[in-house]
Amino acid sequence: MYYYDLFILALHNNKMVHFVIVPYLYPFILTNSFNLMKVAVVQFKASTKKEINLEKIISYISKAAAKKATLCAFPEFMMFYTNSKQTPKQLAELSETINGNFVSSIAQTAKEYKIQVVGSFYEKSRKKDRVFDTSFVIDKNGKVLSTYRKIHLYDALGFKESDKMASGSKISKPVKTSVGKIGMMICYDLRFPEMSRSLAAAGSEVLVAPSAWVKGKMKEEHWLTINKTRAIENGCYVVAPDQVGNIYCGRSIVVDPYGKILIDMKKKQGIGFVTIDLKKVKDTRKVLPLLKNRRTDVYPTLKA
Repeated sequence: MYYYDLFILALHNNKMVHFVIVPYLYPFILTNSFNLMKVAVVQFKASTKKEINLEKIISYISKAAAKKATLCAFPEFMMFYTNSKQTPKQLAELSETINGNFVSSIAQTAKEYKIQVVGSFYEKSRKKDRVFDTSFVIDKNGKVLSTYRKIHLYDALGFKESDKMASGSKISKPVKTSVGKIGMMICYDLRFPEMSRSLAAAGSEVLVAPSAWVKGKMKEEHWLTINKTRAIENGCYVVAPDQVGNIYCGRSIVVDPYGKILIDMKKKQGIGFVTIDLKKVKDTRKVLPLLKNRRTDVYPTLKA
């Protein structure tokens, strides 16, 4: 019986029934307050000055907490904007360790306001004049729960991140947070479905991808399509905060497990808020069991 038929029957029998009507092909989802978590998504134009950006970041965290957000997510390169004139050596000199002032200040702010934070920074590496593009998850007690070093460097479409950056060598395991199990990605990683699928198969319910998506022909169309596709094919949320201004296109978005865009911040700077419902992940994966229906026994049999 269709959900629409159930609704008509309930009214006919004068029964009080509380549920949501949605199209038949969309998962039938009952929600309660225990499943709902507010997430803040920050979109801003980073300055070339680390100190200026840190002040903005701390302010955004306090504002997100004031609105009762559980988690505040920031874009890639939030530490500072590095332009083409900045040399690899100059970038390396400005980079920090995970215990440096930049991340420590954010961790202290997260602890002060009792909010989780996902962000990124330029991390020192042992390779001369190269840095890691690293994201982190901080809990409400100010503890760094996990870090991830970007594995897919943006050596494409006229750019070559490897001139200034070193690539990571592993995918970080999903980390448990109050908004669900988070799988960490960064920007260009979104173009590689193998990574998001690996994270989903490992238990991720929410993929968070701090980004600095460069402007260009068809780039915004790619951005929207890729984020929606990663959400649909894995039956999970995708939270993608993006830089705006400088050379970046903005359009920070959050996509639900069935591919619906919950927020699109267009070109404005500021904070957007969305509600994440983990029951929607469970229900979507039940009616559209893409992870379950995979043929991992067959795929390896195809030889190039």
